[in-house]
Amino acid sequence: MAVLNAIATLLAMITFLGIVWWAFSRGRADANREAAMLPFALPDEPVMNKKEGINHE
Repeated sequence: MAVLNAIATLLAMITFLGIVWWAFSRGRADANREAAMLPFALPDEPVMNKKEGINHE
């Protein structure tokens, strides 16, 4: 049973390190930069209708 635990741990560690390597690779730099700017690219919040006091969009 200890061998199976060791194999599962090793596979999980290799998978984790592979994902980290992929995420920080040079080929992902442009995609990461674009994703980092997404919160700032959203449209502004709608203006409330002064007559009704609530925006019903």
